[in-house]
Amino acid sequence: MGAYVARRLLLVVPTLLGIMIVNFAVVQVAPGGPVEQTIARIKGQDSDATERFSGGGSGETGGGSSVERGGGGDEAGGSGRYRGARGLSPAIIAKIERMYGFDKPPRERFVLMMKRYLVFDFGESYFSGRSVVAMVRDRLPVSISLGLWATLLVYLVSIPLGIAKAVRDGSRFDVSTSTVVVTFYAIPGFLLAILLIVLLAGGSFWKVFPLRGLVSPDWEAMAWPQRIADYFWHLALPVTALVIGGFARLTLLTKNSFLDEMHKQYVTTARAKGLAERRVLYGHVFRNAMLVVIGGFPAALIGIFFTGSLLIEIIFSIEGLGLLAYESAIQRDYPVLFGTLYVSSLLGLLVRLLGDITYMLVDPRIDFEARQA
Repeated sequence: MGAYVARRLLLVVPTLLGIMIVNFAVVQVAPGGPVEQTIARIKGQDSDATERFSGGGSGETGGGSSVERGGGGDEAGGSGRYRGARGLSPAIIAKIERMYGFDKPPRERFVLMMKRYLVFDFGESYFSGRSVVAMVRDRLPVSISLGLWATLLVYLVSIPLGIAKAVRDGSRFDVSTSTVVVTFYAIPGFLLAILLIVLLAGGSFWKVFPLRGLVSPDWEAMAWPQRIADYFWHLALPVTALVIGGFARLTLLTKNSFLDEMHKQYVTTARAKGLAERRVLYGHVFRNAMLVVIGGFPAALIGIFFTGSLLIEIIFSIEGLGLLAYESAIQRDYPVLFGTLYVSSLLGLLVRLLGDITYMLVDPRIDFEARQA
């Protein structure tokens, strides 16, 4: 197993690099970057503010910015490269480019960025001035807690339901629960979140649960029992929206695993020996059928963490990593955007590896090294 883990860890590097290259390339052609936003703010100010921003700029234009390399005065340096830059001197635009690091070609910017990312130096936010590491550190536990509670709830409901469906395979209970589970699976999580807000968060009917955030504004002043109750009160609707669609896959996986084990020879032998059905089910079948289900826990957690929490955090205004990435994308705050992308991608790759290791630990029959050989 050690050789397999080493190979997978080595594959993390090119995979992560590929993710960053693709997203960096996409960002280069996206309009409305930080330079254009700063130009728009300057154009919206009076002439005195523009002069204050450009103070000392004429002496700094020899830094080799892309504006000056284009040559040609206001028309070529301003409106030719950035939208809305007409009327601004190349000196002002060159200073803005240097402020955001855009005076270097894209390839050089990417290499410098990845060198810093190797030591988890993500720089500072363009607009808040805070360290990106600090911002990610503050938001990451929120997203992890949201995904963890959702995953635990999915497992606590899906496993007993899957076992019950396997024992009653083909019955009215099996058919009716399958209909309900598949119907919930077909409802997108974000749509269910909006429906829950309308029904239970003061939208048009009842105001039972809070609409925003993960804790109340006065949470710090509460006693510990009140803090716990307030946390779960805020958590109820977001977690419900996350887990509803996650029941189907795990429930059917559990049912099929049990059915597969229940038709094997050792189960028939156990029943022939006169063992009680409950002992056969939970003493023999359960232990073997749960191997695949338990081994898939890390993958289920990362699936909910990445595919579901982003929209849920946006809808419920939860200060997590997904909302941070969304806000940075809207604002074109590239250090925050790439920092969150790097952390999320790295976590996803490592948890996928952890999922494979878990499979091998709980089921000795699985041998990834032998398959690759």
